[in-house]
Amino acid sequence: MRYNKEFDMLITRPRPADLDKYYQSENYISHTDSSKSFLDKVYQTVKRVSLFLKVRLIGQFAQDDKSILDVGAGTGDFLSAASEKGWTIFGVEPNWRARGKASEKEINLSDDIESVMDRKYKVITLWHVLEHLTDLENQILKIISILEEKGTILVAVPNYKSYDAKYYKDFWAAYDVPRHLWHFSQESINRLFTKYGMTVVDTKPMYFDAFYVSLLSEKYKGARLGFIRGFIIGLFSNLSALFTKEYSSLIYVIKKA
Repeated sequence: MRYNKEFDMLITRPRPADLDKYYQSENYISHTDSSKSFLDKVYQTVKRVSLFLKVRLIGQFAQDDKSILDVGAGTGDFLSAASEKGWTIFGVEPNWRARGKASEKEINLSDDIESVMDRKYKVITLWHVLEHLTDLENQILKIISILEEKGTILVAVPNYKSYDAKYYKDFWAAYDVPRHLWHFSQESINRLFTKYGMTVVDTKPMYFDAFYVSLLSEKYKGARLGFIRGFIIGLFSNLSALFTKEYSSLIYVIKKA
């Protein structure tokens, strides 16, 4: 990885030419809805809780207009939950397999952002998606261009300055190279969006991510008693972040400056 001083972020180098094949794996749970392994079951349990919290969060940013665009919508679970709460939903997901899973839930997703740029949205969400965007700055500009004047962008990304990232180093599961092309700090997000007339008005921790990422990192290490150690490291990461504010993953609330 290479450090980018301008944005205080790490960049995956080299980037494989055949990046799409890394999303085809049955092990890439975001596109499969798998619940076979123990870690799959942990992921699905955490996802259900997270969906409730995310839908509650977006409710703070809409009054009469409840239009939402989810970029990188995966298998459509978030949009399904938002729809149940009265949101008018739109979504983009480039992976055909994930779109197929979403379609089974009656959630119809577009395959690229250009197809949803014919209107503006009150809320635009990117749940662990920004790190995947190949043409980062141009796609940020497109997202800003379709945001309502008083709308809100919500971005969730891992934080490479968290305790668990520093503890696991190259084994940190949230690096997820080469699928994750960019690795952000809090300063990264501030600098990126400030450059385009946006401002981060709030950050919110994703407590469960520290546990899940630590468990997965232990698996990558092939460690014995990985479940116990992963839980302890996840807990310590969250406790440490009470003082440092460097949580394993953060949600950024972003508005036009």
